[in-house]
Amino acid sequence: MLVRMKVEGLLFDPRSSMYILLLKEIEGNSTLPIWIGKPEADSIALALGGVMTPRPLTHDLVKNVLSGLKVKLTSVVITEILDNTYYALLHLADGKKEVTVDSRPSDAVAVALRVSAPIFVEEGILEKKSTDELEEWLKNLKPEDFGNVM
Repeated sequence: MLVRMKVEGLLFDPRSSMYILLLKEIEGNSTLPIWIGKPEADSIALALGGVMTPRPLTHDLVKNVLSGLKVKLTSVVITEILDNTYYALLHLADGKKEVTVDSRPSDAVAVALRVSAPIFVEEGILEKKSTDELEEWLKNLKPEDFGNVM
């Protein structure tokens, strides 16, 4: 079964120097933290903030290509986790046929935000382990993990 999610926010993990994309269940309390790189985090942040760049960035380009080909991104589904790596599919439709395209979740979410497509996660992925991992990370943060704050 698929669970509808929304982007709850982006967090920075100073220990790994990576960002955490935090997805939250729309009709529940489950969360799914996904560690992502800075370029993807920046792209997601731009989409969340509604910031338009003077020239299209990669995820804007994907949006423009889909629009130019009259193909709609109907949904994004995070399908599985293997060896601590999440996998996602873009569900695309042109009115005649539907296809799925493999994607990293961070890229899929960045495009979904640009076209207002729904984001889903396979229910089996939303195990307590994922939430425990984030809670453990937050609990173990120390002030020095954030560096000098002015």
